[in-house]
Amino acid sequence: MTILLFVEQVLNGLQFGVMLFLMAAGLTLVFGVMGLINLAHGSLYMVGAFAAAAVAGWTGSFGLALIAALAAAAAAGALIELVVIRRLYARDHLDQVLATFALILILSEGTRWVFGSFPLYLDVPVYLSGPVTLPGGIQYPLYRLAIIAVGLAVAAALFALIAKTRLGIQIRAGEADREMIAALGVDISKLYTAVFALGAALAGLAGALVGAIQSVQVGMGEPVLILAFVVVVIGGIGSIKGAFVGALLVGMTDTLGGVLLPQVFGLVMAPSEAAALGASLSSMSIYILMAAVLVVRPSGLFGAAA
Repeated sequence: MTILLFVEQVLNGLQFGVMLFLMAAGLTLVFGVMGLINLAHGSLYMVGAFAAAAVAGWTGSFGLALIAALAAAAAAGALIELVVIRRLYARDHLDQVLATFALILILSEGTRWVFGSFPLYLDVPVYLSGPVTLPGGIQYPLYRLAIIAVGLAVAAALFALIAKTRLGIQIRAGEADREMIAALGVDISKLYTAVFALGAALAGLAGALVGAIQSVQVGMGEPVLILAFVVVVIGGIGSIKGAFVGALLVGMTDTLGGVLLPQVFGLVMAPSEAAALGASLSSMSIYILMAAVLVVRPSGLFGAAA
């Protein structure tokens, strides 16, 4: 592997990682503050992607498409929290899993009813299309660099929100002791709705950004949801810093493993066998990483001990 190809794959891993962070940040906030297992989080990712594709098709504006994705996912998240999730806080995790799994089916079939079964396509805007030349002569897609920049900017804004704002203080206090902040006069119902809508908006933004790279279709959120749960476990439940670090680790491991492992095995076996074995192990690598982290840190890299 050449240095240029390695750098390109590192950038791909970074882009994949920041997309996973947008998914995992909302998931870890909801789990940390509410103690809720939300399997429907991937469906909110899908809602954002479909909203963006629809608005971009109607208006031709990618900026309006991103705004629509944020608004649609946040509104869907707030509505789901008010109508369904609010009744699950006092229930055990099995009830939460069953109810949010039902939401996956409802949202998938509702989306199919509105948009049809055929995939939609969200075009990369002209001002972000084509490659850009990086130092060293590396040609890399400008749009993927924009995803990295947006992801890092959102991460910085989220860190600032959690650390420096009143809402952030309430979120951190809610993770530590929900009963106490309710006794101190914080409207816990409004806090829960705000956190759920924030997490949904981040998932919708991720779906809109990725929608310009792959097709927008029903069920696109479920594979990403699995990886987001892995990120949350690695980083530690309720930790935004953990979600960021875990997302980058998963993104790099998945991307570099898929490229490097077949080449390593190709040194000692036939190319076809090396490709098959490398592909199999690379798909397992993030779960091996998760297991290794849990052996050393059962609560995750930045998770608080139970």
